[in-house]
Amino acid sequence: MTYKPVLAPPSAEQHATGFGVNIATPRLSWRFLNTSKDCPLGWEQTAYEIQILRSSNAPVEAFKETSNVSVLVPWPSTPLQSREKVQVRVRVYGACNEGAQSEPTDWSPWSTIECALLHRHDWKALPIASTEDPPDDIPLRPVRFRKFFHLQGPSAIKQARLYITSFGVYRAFINGQAVGDQCMAPGWTSYHHRLNYQVFDVATLLNPNGPNVIAVEVGEGWYSTRLGFRGGRRNLYGKQLAVLAQLETQSDQGDAFSLVTDSTWACHPSAILQSEIYDGETYDAREEDSNWKADVEGTSSSSWSHVQELSFPSATLVSPNAPPVRITEEVKAVEVIQTPSGKTVVDFGQNLVGRLYIRSIKKPEGARITFTHAEVLEHGELGTRPLRHAKCTDEFISAGTEFRDWSPQYTFHGFRYVQVDGWTGEDPHLITTLTALVMHTDMTRTGWFSCSHPMVNQLHKNAWWSMRGNFLSIPTDCPQRDERLGWTGDIQIFCPSASFLYNTAGMLGNWLDDVAAEQLKERDGCVPPFVVPNVISEELWPHVPQAIWDDVVVLTPWDLYQSYGDTDILCRQYTSMIAWVDRGIRRGPDGLWDPQLWQLGDWLDPTAPPVEPGDARTNGTLVADAYLVHVTSIMAQISETIGETENAARFHADSHRLKATFQAKYIAPSGLLVGDTQTALSLALMYDLHSTAEQATAAADRLVHLVRQAKFRVATGFAGTPIIAHALTKAGHHQVAYRMLLEKSRPSWMYPITMGATTVWERWDSMLPDGSINPGEMTSFNHYALGSIINWLHSSVAGVRPIAPGWKQFRVEPVPGGTITSAEVAYETPYGRVECRWSFDAADDRFNLDLLVPPNSRALVILPSEERWKDRGLQSGDEGTWVGSGYHRYSYRWSGESYRSGWPPKPIIPIMRKPEPETIA
Repeated sequence: MTYKPVLAPPSAEQHATGFGVNIATPRLSWRFLNTSKDCPLGWEQTAYEIQILRSSNAPVEAFKETSNVSVLVPWPSTPLQSREKVQVRVRVYGACNEGAQSEPTDWSPWSTIECALLHRHDWKALPIASTEDPPDDIPLRPVRFRKFFHLQGPSAIKQARLYITSFGVYRAFINGQAVGDQCMAPGWTSYHHRLNYQVFDVATLLNPNGPNVIAVEVGEGWYSTRLGFRGGRRNLYGKQLAVLAQLETQSDQGDAFSLVTDSTWACHPSAILQSEIYDGETYDAREEDSNWKADVEGTSSSSWSHVQELSFPSATLVSPNAPPVRITEEVKAVEVIQTPSGKTVVDFGQNLVGRLYIRSIKKPEGARITFTHAEVLEHGELGTRPLRHAKCTDEFISAGTEFRDWSPQYTFHGFRYVQVDGWTGEDPHLITTLTALVMHTDMTRTGWFSCSHPMVNQLHKNAWWSMRGNFLSIPTDCPQRDERLGWTGDIQIFCPSASFLYNTAGMLGNWLDDVAAEQLKERDGCVPPFVVPNVISEELWPHVPQAIWDDVVVLTPWDLYQSYGDTDILCRQYTSMIAWVDRGIRRGPDGLWDPQLWQLGDWLDPTAPPVEPGDARTNGTLVADAYLVHVTSIMAQISETIGETENAARFHADSHRLKATFQAKYIAPSGLLVGDTQTALSLALMYDLHSTAEQATAAADRLVHLVRQAKFRVATGFAGTPIIAHALTKAGHHQVAYRMLLEKSRPSWMYPITMGATTVWERWDSMLPDGSINPGEMTSFNHYALGSIINWLHSSVAGVRPIAPGWKQFRVEPVPGGTITSAEVAYETPYGRVECRWSFDAADDRFNLDLLVPPNSRALVILPSEERWKDRGLQSGDEGTWVGSGYHRYSYRWSGESYRSGWPPKPIIPIMRKPEPETIA
């Protein structure tokens, strides 16, 4: 039977849904839904047709183009207008054999694309706030706003849209029903420059024949809460909580109605007394008016106050591509623990980010129940010291009657354990009454990995959970203590892993716009140090340029381009890149980094003292200089990609010159480095900083020596950890990389798992073997950076990685090793689903590989062979076989001599010491 591609509905830009697109000419993409059972063999697109229906009584617009492009195809029609809604569908032509007659697929389902408000003049509303003077030095009590209204005429509602944002974070209701399912909206952006707003379809919530009420509650969120270290600072963006909303409806008779926030609204203090990001939320049920959201008759209006109109925000209002924060999972408690001191602690079995949900509370009036959150227990008690100045405590004050379905609304916590005070510890219903709600930006899951080794699977799962917890509106470094900031270095090294697990194009693209906005306001081109949005005062942390962290403006757009093939992210960020490379980097006379400038470098080297996390074995300037050569080379490629030919030539020349300077400064003729560390050698190998293959071989051999000397324990920090396994594999020492992966003694990737970790830790030994928390001030148990090893699991253990941007072409090259006998991976590329599974059966010396290649893409398949491993440095890619779309199976006899030989690699033990038992997972 001959199969043909099956198309999903087309998508617009990198937008999560196509509803509320913030561009008049959205590019279109289409994916192929074929599985291994029905995927056509070798199918390539040759042309496409697009149909656009702009209204029900307009003719269908049709466009046909001869092209093999199916990702981010230019908008073919006239630009859309604000609020305009269109239907789009596609079909494509192609063939399975070159030269064969192209045949069309079936039409895709129709996809709806609707524009948001594209221009400032589309907004008629003004922000409204309470008339009361807000306090300066205490948390702001959330405020409730509402407005009663009637729609014009009795006609049925054809369409209704609510455009809404806030100074703070909000929840909106119409006639008592929640608008949308988002949390912590509108999210955190650089509020002085960019403010997100949301668009909702609210037609089903409105009453066309009677009274209506719209109600909005606004809490501090990130807008005015305390943010930053050492107590932090309040009101960084403003101290008036406000809402900006615009409701627009159309009836089936053509009648239009609009309602905007203005001075005719009313406000009232919330029953939530305070709600802070770091400290938690206090709710007083005695203050509650249960009908405030649905009181269409306004019976309680006498206690409500007038509002004041504020100036329209100077920031750009943006309907973001990124999906909102949502509750994505509910986790049940697994145990109720009585601690040695008599406290009641609920264990949810998983370190997560979100908030509690309590099904039912019934206590005497005025009784207080407090919920204190923490990630770990220390000697049986709640371990709160790593939280520093964050209280992470929610409090419920009872009205004396049963209260159902309570959860804090404008905060979130990183926790596995919750200490409950004020609740009878012996209550048998406690374990079923409390659940945990997992919150994060609701990106689409795109990547999965598993293998034959349970602890490696747990490592991957831990990195996945850490990404979920730290992708909450922005990419953060930790979700629990008085920080939760957008650290640039962390996402720079984790982005390739993140973009495999989830579709990060919208979220990270949105965040990079903030990076550029905050960077480009500085005349020197420096990136804010080291968080965006920037909340750290210059008195606390001076504005000093830094490699790795500030290099995010170049490397992260490039990583996103590799994952999604979107040149627009390179064009949008190019001014930011040029500002950084040409003006922001503080150079010495030789063009490399100024050696007098202190660098974070290989941050959190395991040997660094707890109070000096930057005291690394590898010289920080060497790390910065290696990154600079790499960044300059990437700048040349970016410039070439987007047609900046003069800059491309300039950066190509600069990268060659800087590489020669680096070699003269750091590399001996033998190939060894002045910085004789695992990180230095790995950087040189990964970024091709040697001048000859012989030098690179010598450096690789030295790296292996250092790894064996360290007994396969990790000896790298932020710079070395993401690349050391790649460097070893690139040089043909894959077994050494596997041996490092499977080491269990600390510091290692497996050590936290032996200690029961369910997320990746900030420090290799955040928890010491005796159950004590590391004494360092920065000790998080949920920190994805060191989980960047999973990129190696995807690309080397499972064996898939892109060759061409956006996975138009990709490489399939599994590298078996260690005690892992099988691995499988699935990834939803922009073209369709890739699946790769391999296994090695030692009983009959047989290697099996199953591969699914989506339509309109190709794979270079390189299978393990004895000859390949005998020449351990062979990585040129000249060998292998190109295959087109479809399901491919390979099964052949393979003795696996190289698979088993040399395993396990042996550590180097000083002659005066007895060999220690090996601790291999």
